[in-house]
Amino acid sequence: MNSILIHPTYFPSISQFVAVSKTDEVILEMEDNFQKQTNRNRMYIYSPNGIQLLNVPIKHSKEEHQRIKDVRLETAFDWQKQHFKSLEAAYRTSPYFEYFEDDLLPIFTKKQDFLMDLNLQTMELVSKCLGMPFTYKETTEYFHEVTDVVDYRNLVNGKKDTTVIEPYTQVFGDKHGFINNLSILDLLFNEGRHAMTYLKSQTL
Repeated sequence: MNSILIHPTYFPSISQFVAVSKTDEVILEMEDNFQKQTNRNRMYIYSPNGIQLLNVPIKHSKEEHQRIKDVRLETAFDWQKQHFKSLEAAYRTSPYFEYFEDDLLPIFTKKQDFLMDLNLQTMELVSKCLGMPFTYKETTEYFHEVTDVVDYRNLVNGKKDTTVIEPYTQVFGDKHGFINNLSILDLLFNEGRHAMTYLKSQTL
C-alpha cells in the first residue's frame, strides 16, 4: 500500500493535494509543534493585484513549543469575514466560484476553537468538492524520520515548497501571468471538477 505523511493545513497547497490524489492512504501529522511562517495557518491566493497571503490569527502561547493540536484560534476580530471577502474579490468571476460557494461557506461562518479542527474541515470540504474520498489516519507520536511511508511534511513550508506544476487558466493570468502552486482553492475555482484529473496528472 502506498502511504503518505502530510501536515493538515489551511486550504492546502495544490502540491499537497497532488500527493493526496495519488496515494492509497493519508496519514496526518498530529504531534509536531506549531511553526510560524508555514501553511499550517495560511494560504496563498491569486488576487487582482497578484499573489495574496491570507493568514489565520492564532492565540500565542507563553510556552516556547506548542503542539499544533493545542493551538487555539484568535477570535478578537472577524478574520473569517475578511478571508471570504478576499476570496470573493479574487474568484467571483472565476468559472466555478458560485458552484462551490455554498459548500465552502461553513468555513467562514462556523466558529472553531482550534486550528487543527479548522484545517481538517477545510481539507474535508475541498475533498468533497473534488469528488475525492478523504479518509486518513493520525500519528500518535512524532518522528523526525519515518519509514514505510512517503514523507511529504516538507510541503507545509509554503514558499520553500519548490514543486512546479503545469499552468492552467487563472482569472488574472493575462494581467500577472501564471502563479505557481497556490491554495487548492485557486485550482478548484478555475477548473471545477476537472481539477481532480489535473491533480492526478502532476508529479512531485
